[in-house]
Amino acid sequence: MRLGCIADDFTGATDLANNLVRAGMRVVQTIGVPPASLDADVDAVVVALKSRTIPPHEAIEQSLAALRWLRAQGAEQIYFKYCSTFDSWYEGDVRGNIGPVTEALMQALGTDFTMATPAFPDNQRSVFKGHLFVGDVLLADSGMRHHPLTPMTESNLVKVMQGQCKGQVGLVDHRVVALGPEAISARFQALRQQGVGVAIVDAVDNADLLRLGPALKGMPLVTGGSGVAIGLPANWGLTPNPQAAALPAVAGWQAVVSGSCSQATRAQVAHVKALGWPCMAMDVQALVSGGESGLAAQCDAVLAWAKPLLAKGPVLVYSTDEPDVVKAAQAQWGSLQTGHAVEQALARVAQGLVQAGVGQLVVAGGETSGACVQALGVTQLQIGVQIDPGVPWCHAPLVADQGVHLTLKSGNFGTVDFFAKAFEVLKAAKSR
Repeated sequence: MRLGCIADDFTGATDLANNLVRAGMRVVQTIGVPPASLDADVDAVVVALKSRTIPPHEAIEQSLAALRWLRAQGAEQIYFKYCSTFDSWYEGDVRGNIGPVTEALMQALGTDFTMATPAFPDNQRSVFKGHLFVGDVLLADSGMRHHPLTPMTESNLVKVMQGQCKGQVGLVDHRVVALGPEAISARFQALRQQGVGVAIVDAVDNADLLRLGPALKGMPLVTGGSGVAIGLPANWGLTPNPQAAALPAVAGWQAVVSGSCSQATRAQVAHVKALGWPCMAMDVQALVSGGESGLAAQCDAVLAWAKPLLAKGPVLVYSTDEPDVVKAAQAQWGSLQTGHAVEQALARVAQGLVQAGVGQLVVAGGETSGACVQALGVTQLQIGVQIDPGVPWCHAPLVADQGVHLTLKSGNFGTVDFFAKAFEVLKAAKSR
């Protein structure tokens, strides 16, 4: 294994694995830390954790467990992957676990320096003079300012990271990056001599990330969003290879389960409604207030509605709603209780749909994806063809010869027609 990756959520893991596959790596994604050695001939493994929205001490514990497993498999370099909007656990004055996890991994690896950048230009995430932009606006002016779980109100990543780290945080700005790998490496060395432990790196386009890649060769730990991945495989002499994305042949009905309330996902839900897809919304208030019996009853009702429709085409089950509706539920029942109820309900629905013959399943939302793959008993994903930047189709073996094609979509990713396009892409993809 050349590259061992630790991702802080499930959609982020497939996002990273997607970029590595497109750059020529054979990649397997595991759900959590495997209990044994991996029996697969691959270039990289991405360990998907559900640590993005948990307190720092828990995120550190999980990440170090993943690190120990990856090192035992012979990983030459470690990659800590976080969200391209740099958000994570948030409570009161303690904002974020990215810094604490980074420093814990550094200590475990015996290194005093690493870099950080969530830049992912293909999905309109760029870093300029240390500030993170979402499209044409600063992060703090984007929809992330009002995220129900992990709001981001500061765009200066040096400030954000410094607020999370014990050590000093510095910057490699765009003027240095534009000069190429040697200049970047020299700046890394200069910052290191000044006592800087983590360097935020500017990147406004893919050319910047490709210039960054060679400067990361041999660095024990790299951290970033999935964009950094496009410049790493070349360090091992690997080049793009379409066969790396081949998946087993497609079978089964089609369905979408959506829990994200992001602006992008709301537009995607509205799009398939306009197309006339069969759609059913989960009643969030009833899910939270009804307890286990209410949750079970609503899931049974949704599955009874969906099953007769599957043979006619894709169906959509969703809890996606406007931010004010979500905030009202959270204010009444609490963020954790509301989120847990919705995740568990959608996970049960996903499980019931697969049992009913769905073999092509799209899941929207990071927390929803985590709950769904756990409910399905998925332990490993093979990464396939890209639908939109950061979102590939995957294949999960379940029992015996049964498997399911899965897409785990980050809430903020994908074009407005993503749900409909996803099934067309899979239909056209090559199988192995």
